[in-house]
Amino acid sequence: MIHFKAITHSDTDTLVSMMEDFYAIDHYPIDKNISKELLKEFISNENLGKAWFILQNNQIAGYIVLTFIFSFEYQGRIAFLDELFISESFRGNGLGKKAIEFIKTQIPLLSLKIVYLEIEKHNEKAQKLYLAGDFKYHNRNLMIFKP
Repeated sequence: MIHFKAITHSDTDTLVSMMEDFYAIDHYPIDKNISKELLKEFISNENLGKAWFILQNNQIAGYIVLTFIFSFEYQGRIAFLDELFISESFRGNGLGKKAIEFIKTQIPLLSLKIVYLEIEKHNEKAQKLYLAGDFKYHNRNLMIFKP
């Protein structure tokens, strides 16, 4: 059985441990202490977004983080699918598909207009997952400025 549990302050250590596994895939740096502080702020302010654990048979199999943005173009609140991670031992069981379905159920509940995401170009499995879930390639390029 698959279900989703909202992440709370007491889940911080577990989530940060999973984030380390997720970031390691593409060799992204992570500072556990900074991540814990950020999670404290994120969980305390529901205007920033929502996060859930993905549970299969009551075992934590992964997590989802949606962050919120306000857009005039889309006439209201939109979300950025900041992180969707399935632990390696749970992959290949349809959890990614279930996570996408769950996110779609949250769109009207959270009054979202759209959901954006970014994906590594080399991650073909994730691209197939999102395309199968009716996500589309956007005709714009993502750019970044980091002071």
